Amino acid sequence: MADRPIRVLLVDDHQVVRRGLRTFLEVQDDIEVVGEASDGAEGVARAEELRPDVVLMDVKMPGTDGIEALRRLREHANPARVLVVTSFTEQRTVVPALRAGACGYVYKDIDPDALAAAIRSVHAGHVLLQPEVAGALLAQDDSPGGTGRGTTLTEREREVLGLIADGRSNREIARALVLSEKTVKTHVSNILMKLDLADRTQAALWAVRHGLTD
Repeated sequence: MADRPIRVLLVDDHQVVRRGLRTFLEVQDDIEVVGEASDGAEGVARAEELRPDVVLMDVKMPGTDGIEALRRLREHANPARVLVVTSFTEQRTVVPALRAGACGYVYKDIDPDALAAAIRSVHAGHVLLQPEVAGALLAQDDSPGGTGRGTTLTEREREVLGLIADGRSNREIARALVLSEKTVKTHVSNILMKLDLADRTQAALWAVRHGLTD
């Protein structure tokens, strides 16, 4: 339902942070906080129980951290989209989180209204990175194949990849490029294979890193 609030789960080991996030988000007409968790393991369990639309996840937590929680959510094929909200800015933290399945990465000093917008963006299927995070990624070519892997893509595949990064579904891409949905699925499969990526989120992040989308 389009008018259903975005259901959000808060995962952070600091109660004061969770309380602050809840206080702000509960005044948003289109966002509903459905639960909280104090570490990654509890976060995964609560995500399985509550099936939220979006999980706000810290990275550094005692016990099971955010990176491991992301991996477990992926293993469980949990459909929740995870927005990392953290105070850790190191590249060695950003990259593993995105590789593990995060759909966005923002810092805890983000403006509250910008955080609400980030939740809506991630829920809509977009990849969301604060400018500082995107800059960190662009400054570090962490993949073994580097940008050279992109040279194997055809022009059509690059167009499809750009639209994936814009959050478009296969049907929307087919309509935009005047292709059949089956052809788009083939292009997506080829893109993932050529770039050695696991899913559409990783493909979208690759496109953002390499300038195929705004």
